[in-house]
Amino acid sequence: MRQIHLITTGGTIEKRYNEQMGTMSNTEPQIRRCLQMLRLGDTDISITELMNKDSLVMTEEDRDLIAATVLPSTTAGTPVIITHGTDTMVQTGLRIAHRIPSPSAPIILTGAMTPFGIEGSDAIQNLTESLLASSLVAPSTYIVFHGEVFPIHNVEKDYQNSRFRRLR
Repeated sequence: MRQIHLITTGGTIEKRYNEQMGTMSNTEPQIRRCLQMLRLGDTDISITELMNKDSLVMTEEDRDLIAATVLPSTTAGTPVIITHGTDTMVQTGLRIAHRIPSPSAPIILTGAMTPFGIEGSDAIQNLTESLLASSLVAPSTYIVFHGEVFPIHNVEKDYQNSRFRRLR
């Protein structure tokens, strides 16, 4: 059975619409609902719901906590997928790569530009692609988003086009 450790930290992928407030917010993790929609066969996914924050309010201490949570799994050779907000995903990935420069398994950050459950959401696509990439890429830190795999040291968020792109 293939093992994957999935760590949730919040971001748009985890946001829900609050009817009373008329806003989107991080209230309760949504990743289990996403995973229930997938056929995962011989894959065992352990989930750590670490935090549920918009990435714009994440602190350096939060990034250190994420890296510390990743370390035991990757040391054991278990791929790690981290759901994260897109605004500071690169910064967190760089912190992880700095703290774990030679992982023994892939470390993948992913998220969504549109929340799960909202029409046109990219949450399921990005999660599915991350699960697949975790068995195909070499041990290192990556962002997997919209059909692409980006090494963490060669990626930036393209705010104008709501995507990630390779650095020039």
